Order: sequence, then structure tokens, then C-alpha cells
Amino acid sequence: MNSRHFNQLPKPYLAYPKVIQGLIFKKPKGEKVLPQVEYVVDSFKIDTDHLKSYNEVCGFKNNGYIPAIYLAVLSQSLQMHMMTSEPFPFAILGLVHIRNTVKQYRKVGVNEQLTLTCTFGELKPHDKGVQFDFLTTAKVSGDVVMKGVTTYLIRQKTDGSSVSKNKQEASTPVYEVLTSWNISEDTGRRYARISGDYNLIHIHALTAKAFGFKQAIAHGMWSKARALASLTLPDAYEADVSFKLPIYLPSTVELLTENRKTETAFLIRNQSSQKPHVSGIVKEL
Repeated sequence: MNSRHFNQLPKPYLAYPKVIQGLIFKKPKGEKVLPQVEYVVDSFKIDTDHLKSYNEVCGFKNNGYIPAIYLAVLSQSLQMHMMTSEPFPFAILGLVHIRNTVKQYRKVGVNEQLTLTCTFGELKPHDKGVQFDFLTTAKVSGDVVMKGVTTYLIRQKTDGSSVSKNKQEASTPVYEVLTSWNISEDTGRRYARISGDYNLIHIHALTAKAFGFKQAIAHGMWSKARALASLTLPDAYEADVSFKLPIYLPSTVELLTENRKTETAFLIRNQSSQKPHVSGIVKEL
């Protein structure tokens, strides 16, 4: 596997011109193979001002520690450059973020020196096309402190002969409403300024309509972060979510939970229609 090393996180916006080129120049037909490459930021410290802004828009406390999902968000910069600088076989604007997992092995202080690595996972069948993962690892002094898996769907016609099915939970959670949020219309723009994800479906109703949405929709990673910020998280945990129906902006949603011995199941749903937006589970490691 080839490795490409960086002395700082690359800027996401530098990849945008190549994303636009993908709308003009179509990907060649033939067998689809993901690049065998890893991108590594060898050593960096968190920008504390940036982290404070992220915590503010997502609801986390400024307690001297880095939320594991924040490291996953930083890795999206590497992901964007991997898809635009390497022979990535799919159109980027056609990707759908369907699932995300983060594992925190211990609390990470804001002043610790980090190494961040990102690689492609494998292509797998899905009942609506094919899916693949980005695999992220964060280390401190060589020790793994966080792992992340970001799963994307490429919509394609399928013959239904081979599909991917997520593991079913042993029992259906009995949820109780924990809280509700009034999500403002500008949430997508506020989160985009922090995350660097300026996908037009999140920015404004006019740009979202160009992609088939009646209104702008919230970022999936914002909705996951907002839920995790509302929970009491152990020092070491795994948080796995599936993204279901989009959260239109503005919107009022409810966060529901079911607490078990070593895990908490949660659901974000629309307050009026009761339709689900995000379902997830946090497990103590």
C-alpha cells in the first residue's frame, strides 16, 4: 500500500475544483477498484479555537478533551483529497453517507500530539448499489486512541442477487423522549464553516432543490454529534449510527433513548411526523 504523508491537515476546499471537474468529465466504465493508499498526518495538535467553535455548534462542553467524533470530522479532509487526488472510480457528488462508527479507547486531551491515518475499505454489495468504508485511526505516541468507519453508498441498479444487510438488534428498544431541539435554518451553513463540508444540499433551500431536496438538510455528522453531546458518555466507548431520513432545515426533532447496562440506544425523529432520522447505539468498551 502506498502512503502519502502530510505535516498538517490538508484544506478541504482545495479539493473542490476537482469535484466540479467530476461533473464534466465522466468516470471511465469498467471494473471499479478502490485505490490502495493511506493518507497520514504525521504529527499535529488540535486548533483549540476551532474545537471550541465545533463544540458550540454541536453542543459539546469545552472540558479539555477532544470528542472522538471531532477526530472523525477532521479525517473527512483526508477523505476528500483521497477521492480527488487518487484514481477514485465514482462520482463524489453521487455518494450517500449511510453509516458512521467511532470508537474512543480513552479520553484524549486537547494538548496531546496526534497522528491521523485514513485508508479505503472494501467495496461491498448493497441492496441499492454498492458501499465502501473509509477507515480512520488516531494515535498518540503510537497508541491507538480512536478508530472510525465512515460508510458511503453509491446508488446503482442491482439484480438483487447479493445485498449487504446490517446486523439486527437483539430486541427493539423501548425509547423514552430525552429532549427536543428546534434546529434553525442556518445550521447547515454554520456546521459547514467548521467541518469544511460545503455540500450544496446542506447550505440553502435553493441549492438543495437542485439535487432533489425540498429544503436544505442537516449534515449527518452534525446530527450524530448533537445526539452524543446530549448523552453521558463513558471514557471508552463505541458509537454506531445509521442515517435514515434527512432532517430538513428548519425542523423540530426529538431525541429518544433507552438505557441498558453497558449501552444506550438512541433515536432522532421528527417531532410532528414521528419519522426516524438517525438511529444509533453507544456501547461501553
